[in-house]
Amino acid sequence: MRVTRVVPNLTVSDTAAANRFYADTLGFTIADDFGWVGFLTAPESGPVELHTVTHDETAPVESVVSIAVDDVDEAYRRVREAGADIVHELQEEQWGVRRFFFRDPDGNVINVVAHR
Repeated sequence: MRVTRVVPNLTVSDTAAANRFYADTLGFTIADDFGWVGFLTAPESGPVELHTVTHDETAPVESVVSIAVDDVDEAYRRVREAGADIVHELQEEQWGVRRFFFRDPDGNVINVVAHR
């Protein structure tokens, strides 16, 4: 299993407004906005990405970071074996990812995700 991407998840009150702000001030490109989560990129800067999130559509808590991996089932197994608190069970999401959330030893909620 290897990590393929790490993206900060910024909690905001309005994804559209936050996306416009970051596009206008720092030059991000608005890649997508689902209403509850927005995706900002900076294609000219390489693999740079920022998510704006008002609330998670299916998880009971918000995550501070999304870590994409090439084998989410293996990541889930390792996290469970380490005794971490799983706060959103491994599942397929309707927007094309398989993911789970866990709480790390310092209380941070981490979203571990693989794209289908």
